[in-house]
Amino acid sequence: MFVSRSSIAIVAVLGLSLAMATQAASLSFTGNFSKDDDVQLFNFSVTTPSTVTLVTWSYAGGVNSAGTSIPEGGFDPILALYNAAGTFIDNNDDGDCGQVPESEVTGSCFDTYFQSTIQPGDYTVAIQQYDNFALGNLSDGFSETGLPFFTSEYGCSNGQFCDVDGYNRTKAWAFDILNVDSAAVVPLPASIWFLVTGIAGLVWRSRRHTAS
Repeated sequence: MFVSRSSIAIVAVLGLSLAMATQAASLSFTGNFSKDDDVQLFNFSVTTPSTVTLVTWSYAGGVNSAGTSIPEGGFDPILALYNAAGTFIDNNDDGDCGQVPESEVTGSCFDTYFQSTIQPGDYTVAIQQYDNFALGNLSDGFSETGLPFFTSEYGCSNGQFCDVDGYNRTKAWAFDILNVDSAAVVPLPASIWFLVTGIAGLVWRSRRHTAS
């Protein structure tokens, strides 16, 4: 059977397009916390230098990368990014209005938005509730560990999942990891690591209160 050069070229271009399409994935995850100090981990990897975007949709709602409409009302999320060794890279509290939607209830743009070009490798990203910030590397834990009702200080009637203006929020989160080769949620409890970070967090809280 005769196959023209143009046919071969078309097949080659289609093959290259398919390879490029499978290289970059946009993956969506949803779930719920049970306590204010919960931390949800995700692992992802890239095989080439890639501009990766990490964005939540749960605070103000919106349509995630899977095309699913996410309702407004989730807690105020923050995130922390680590390399394969668990070394802290960066964090994000809030995206700018325009990068993330504005809540119709609170008027705030409190969903996270993080975008950066990263090198090939494996990474871990954590979602926490504000203001449960990372204390440093992954093994160092988080600032509110051991305080399952820490947002009650903001004064909402539920006593949990309160935002800083005193509004009741829900335990729901929605998270997109964009332009990666693979990504997966780490089930809770992730591992014995949570016991280690729990102890680290309690020690840090004790020192903070002693110093104040």
